[in-house]
This record gives sequence, C-alpha cells and structure tokens, in this order.
Amino acid sequence: MQISSIPATAADWHRLADGYSYETRMFIDGALCDAAEGGRYESVNPATGRVIAAMSAGTQVDVDRAVAAARRAFRAGVWSRLAPRGRMDVLLRFADLIAAHAADFALLDSVEMGKTVSGMLGFDIPSAVANIRFAAEAIDKVEGAVTATARSALHYTLRQPLGVVGLIVPWNYPMLMASWKLGPALAMGNSVVLKPAQQSGMSAVLLARLFAEAGGPAGVFNVVNGSGARAGQALARHMDVDKIGFTGSVPVGGLMMRYAGESNLKHVTTECGGKSPQVILADCDLDRAVDNAVHGIYSNQGEVCAAGSRIMVERAIHEEFLQRFIDRTAALYRPGDPLDPACGMGPLVDDRQHRTVCGYIARGLEEGARLAMGGGAPEGLEEGFYVAPTLFTEAHNDMTIAQEEIFGPVGVVMPIDDMEQGLELANSSIFGLGASVWTGDLARAHRFARDVESGMVWVNTFFDQDPTAPWGGVKQSGNGRDKCREALNQYSQIKSVWVHLGD
Repeated sequence: MQISSIPATAADWHRLADGYSYETRMFIDGALCDAAEGGRYESVNPATGRVIAAMSAGTQVDVDRAVAAARRAFRAGVWSRLAPRGRMDVLLRFADLIAAHAADFALLDSVEMGKTVSGMLGFDIPSAVANIRFAAEAIDKVEGAVTATARSALHYTLRQPLGVVGLIVPWNYPMLMASWKLGPALAMGNSVVLKPAQQSGMSAVLLARLFAEAGGPAGVFNVVNGSGARAGQALARHMDVDKIGFTGSVPVGGLMMRYAGESNLKHVTTECGGKSPQVILADCDLDRAVDNAVHGIYSNQGEVCAAGSRIMVERAIHEEFLQRFIDRTAALYRPGDPLDPACGMGPLVDDRQHRTVCGYIARGLEEGARLAMGGGAPEGLEEGFYVAPTLFTEAHNDMTIAQEEIFGPVGVVMPIDDMEQGLELANSSIFGLGASVWTGDLARAHRFARDVESGMVWVNTFFDQDPTAPWGGVKQSGNGRDKCREALNQYSQIKSVWVHLGD
C-alpha cells in the first residue's frame, strides 16, 4: 500500500491508520510468506496499548530458508557479480522508492514504535534515503591496489563481498537503522537476511518489497521477523552466515560475539549504545548549548543509543543552565499523540521498556538525586506507555542513573569545576559512543576531542551527522562503524593475488 500524499492533521493520520492494510508476513526469496511453523506474535501500538496486528513469528526453519535463498542468489551472481553501475542503478531506484513511500514508513514506525510522524518525516526517512544513495554512489569508487613487488611478480588486491550477511537491528529507529546497514552490505554485493526487532517489523518488510520493486533480484534481501531468542539467535549461530551486523544492547552484543565463536567464526560488528556526556563550559553560547542539550536527551523519547544523558555544566553557569533547560524542555517536548504532526514526543516502545525506565527513576530517588522535573506519566496519557521528560540534579557520577543506559527521557545534570573534571567524569564510564563539549576556546575544544574516550565527538553541537560521518563507538559501546566509506570495507574482504611473471 502506498499513501498518495502526506496527511496534514492528526485526524488524517488516524483515518489512514484505521484503514491501513498492515502486512503481517515475512519476505523470503523475493516473496511474502508466513512463518513455516505458523507462529504469531502481537504488534502493539505503544500510544494506546492496543494490538495492531498478529505478525508472523520466524524460527530456525525460516532463518534456514532465508539464508539458503541468500546463498543461492550470491552464488548465482545475480547481484554479487552484477556490474557496479548495475547495483548502483538498483540502489538509487530503491532510495527513490523509499522517499516516495515516506508517509507509509512514518505511519508504520509510529504505530509500532511510538515515533512521532514529524520526526520520521523530518529526520529518519531523509537520513535513510541519503545513506542508501551514499552507499550506491560509492560502489564504483571501491578500488583494489597494485603493490610494489619484485620484477618477477605482479601483486594486486581485490575487495570482494563477504557473502551472506545477517543484519540485526533495534526498535528505536527501525527503518533508519536498517538502512544504515543495508546500504553498505548491498552496495558491496552481499546477500542479506534482515532480522528487525520484534516490536517493529513492518517497515523492514516494506523495505524488502521496495528493493524488489527497484529491480533487486530474488533472494538478495530477505526479512525474517520474530523474537531475538529464536530468530535472532538462529541467524547469529548460522553456519552459512558470513557476518552479523548488530545494533542493540551490550549483553546481546556480547552474545553475538559468543555465537560467532561457537559457530563458524563469522565477522561481527556491534553498536551497543552509550551514556554520552555533554560537557558545557562557561564560555559557550548558552542558548545554543541549552537547545542542543534538550534535544540530545529528549529526542525520540530518549530512546537513542547516543543520547546525551550525562550533562556536566561548569558551576558558574549551572543554575542559569538548569532553569533555561527546564523552560526549553517544556516548550519543545510535550508528550502526546505521535500521529499528531505537532507532537514532539511520543510514548516509549512497550510496557517492558516503560517499566524499566520508571524503575530507573525510582532508583535515582532512592540513591539521593533530586528530581527537577518529570518523573512519571504525563497527565491524561496514562493509557499508553508514556513517561514525561525527566531531569535529575544533585547527582554524582557513580549513581546508577549516571552510569547505566536508561534508554528513555531521563537526564542527569552534574556541576563541574572545569573542563578537566568534565573530561575525567566523561571517561569514567564503560561506554564510549558519543560526547560533546561546549566552549568558545578552540584549544580546549581540540584537547577534549583528543582525550575523550568516544567514537564520536561533537564540538558546539550535538547529534549532527550525514552519510560521510562514521557512526560507532569504543569500549563497551561496540566496534565497527555504520555509514561512511569505512562501512563498505566492513561488509567486504580483501583478496591478495600474486602472479608469477617468470624470472
């Protein structure tokens, strides 16, 4: 189904949602199909708590079917040996079709995950399109090399696809995270089996259907829905999968590596979230810093791997920052109906995540932090899985709320004496995904960027990104990078060719 135009009002979006034909099947070997064993699970709208549809629940049998189809397609060369410009043309058409179905993707990720339609249309979908196009345009820029050897030999390297790639993506940015991994995996000529999160599987199937519509051969892009424990583990342990590209939690990221070791030593790259610090110094542009700090923790309901949830503010501006932060949050992030284009914050993804976030809020109070705002369900929104924007003060860095990834709209503000203390606190974490510093001193900014233990650093901004910028972390935030040219390398391998020319 394709929505012909972008709805203008919440009422228009709700009418579409009520009459929409939700696809509940998976996509294997170029065709929609039900789970082989007939299993189903309920997809629940987090804004209402009501069931949307009963989705096919994939198991080992379905993963085996999908991997076999992917391997057949890879060996047949219908994609892996297609001329670079041929793959480029298909992926560019694929990107155009994603853009043309923007309203469909906005609706699907909103009703399944609680994302605001405004956020989908303003960020997720344009970013997904840009990343697919970037990967497509990089295809014919991939080169091998001829090395300097003795006159009796010619040595060169080839960069080739890995084969069958399993992609396991989270529920917080369903179609966007899939696009980050699909772009480079497909661009390099691999066949793919995508396992979306159980909470948000519909947009993944639409992506696969659009790839086929763009001219993608059968078997090259497959989707198996289902639980992580069954479908996800089956994919990660599969003996005929050459790589797992994973985004999710630290414990499950560890399992991906364990499963690879216990199976066929497949390649694994992981992005496992973070507890990103925002260090705000007295010589910064305070208005800009406040706005970015607010967006850094409350965008996407705080369900963001790089959420700037540890906010460290120099004492000289601490109180002023705090008041401005509270005022701007009230203006920008009022929870409401995610299908309302005017809404800035939707519900959390499901009841389990809601209970988890509320548990962290209770833990913060138990450990002695002061609740400056929020802390519970917004008035009038008790039906869905909502949590109001929440902020703790009078906290210290070893509190649970300052160390563990909450994955909800909960921030912690801590005063610091100077940048050196901020840097020390920033690095006192098991995570290292993102970090930011706010200062008018160029030398301090560069020192912070050099010394902070983080895969990404923003100076006088937060979350800015495009397809050229690598996304990924260090320490327990994982390994590997999404987007960027380096991502194409991670979905390929180097072959060394030595030709003896004679004496």
